[in-house]
Amino acid sequence: MRRRIVMSMLAGATLLASALLGTGAATAQAADVPAEFGTDWHDPVTAAPPVDRPHTRSCQVTLADAQFRDFTPYRGTYTPPQGCGDHWSKVVLRLDGKVKGRQYDRLGYLHVGGVEVLRTSTPEPSPDGIAWHVEKDVTRYSDTFRSAQDVEMLIGNVVDDTYTGVIDVHVTLTFYAGRPAERTPDRVLTLADTPGGTTLTTPRNSERIVAEVYATGSGGGCEEFWYLTVADPASYSCKADHGPYREVQIKVDGQLAGIAAPFPNVWTGGWSNPFLWYVVPAPGAFDVRPVQYDLTPFAGLLDDGRPHRIEVSVVGVPAGQPGWSTPVNVLVWQDTHRAHVTGALTADRATDLANTSTYTPGSQNRVNTEAGHRLTVSGYLDTSHGRVTTTVTRTLANTSVHRWTDGENTDALDATWTDDEMVSTGGHGHARTTRTHRTYTLDGTTTIGTDNRLRTVLTLGDRASVTERRDGLSTAWSRLDDTYSGDAAYTIDVPRDQRHAVGTSHERYRLHGSDGCYDHSLATAQGVLTEDRDRC
Repeated sequence: MRRRIVMSMLAGATLLASALLGTGAATAQAADVPAEFGTDWHDPVTAAPPVDRPHTRSCQVTLADAQFRDFTPYRGTYTPPQGCGDHWSKVVLRLDGKVKGRQYDRLGYLHVGGVEVLRTSTPEPSPDGIAWHVEKDVTRYSDTFRSAQDVEMLIGNVVDDTYTGVIDVHVTLTFYAGRPAERTPDRVLTLADTPGGTTLTTPRNSERIVAEVYATGSGGGCEEFWYLTVADPASYSCKADHGPYREVQIKVDGQLAGIAAPFPNVWTGGWSNPFLWYVVPAPGAFDVRPVQYDLTPFAGLLDDGRPHRIEVSVVGVPAGQPGWSTPVNVLVWQDTHRAHVTGALTADRATDLANTSTYTPGSQNRVNTEAGHRLTVSGYLDTSHGRVTTTVTRTLANTSVHRWTDGENTDALDATWTDDEMVSTGGHGHARTTRTHRTYTLDGTTTIGTDNRLRTVLTLGDRASVTERRDGLSTAWSRLDDTYSGDAAYTIDVPRDQRHAVGTSHERYRLHGSDGCYDHSLATAQGVLTEDRDRC
């Protein structure tokens, strides 16, 4: 139980973030690296690429100026920009934050007109204070930004005599004049709360429908570390009825419409060791990427003008246990030449969900998990440009090995999740197929020695490959590999100035494809940035 208590204390409550950018700082010389962590460290950075900005006229609007001390949301209003038109080549959200003192990692969200445009978590501060920024391409929400809207933002926080860090944020939108490179959604919808649940009413001429779900397990409880949970009779402190497998599902009127593997987010207090994350956070910690589902096969059903019941659930969460947040946006592209598009769902086939966890007790207890699921949905629409058939096939798989000793003073996980998706559209003599292969990996071990030194060694991977073919010819491809590795140790159960913490971390973000090359590496030691290198 000892390690679990430490992990829960350090995890905090975490909720929203986006693309935190590198500062381009010069790398430190070996002589500049201290022997252990001091009272201050480099501002947080990630190796992820900055948002490309066009060289056109721009206009900026402030969305929020707020200080978060408790769980009171910031509420304001948004007014569209003047002087940049009402269609934009790009819209970029930027959050500038600062905090000092002592504070847990915290979660947050930003809503404009009820649409979730940002989900973010925060870094943990030094006594002297840190500053960071987050950038995100939010062009796809342009429909929301064309009219005045209410704004709500919350980064839930606790400030008292011990946790002194007040989170200060400034959020803006910058609009760039011109037409976007790709057609943006005509409508951005949210779900309506009704006595029978949440419902969605789409325009009757919708010809493409995509739902995005910002699914995060959080809150400091066991669902923050869902990938470590075990089923009875395993002797581990975080339990789940069927073990660690989680799957985010979306249903339309009770029919299974989409499945997805959640990303194993690790926040900046995670795995019992904030010294891993002070400068370089884990992939996705400051850019919570939504799960996306192509619901176009259901458009023939949804285009009848009536409200339809939409349900999002996380398979594997014990009944009645909190910890997951699953807000939904729905992006809609309309057929501008037809007032009503008709069609039908023609296939909705799912395999049985496979989920096996095998417990082997011993001096080192072990749980082996193998799980997976496959879903195919297909439907057609009779559009102004002919009949178009869309088929979506998604295949999920999870394998993991969880090992721990009695007392959990050694706790280790080696896990892989794959999420393969194929979307095929065909009609009026043309065919298009997009294949996406996503792989998430987590390989980590935490130990507490007899000298009360807690050490965490951890590697996280976020990988994806995408290929697109039109009429049998390859038209686009990309390969992403974002890998973080860290090794940090400190003495527990002592005052902060006696922890003697040390730690190194490294992140390399590689994105290659038909659009070019990006390759950026960062490395740290004891809170000092020792490498900041571009390779392309």
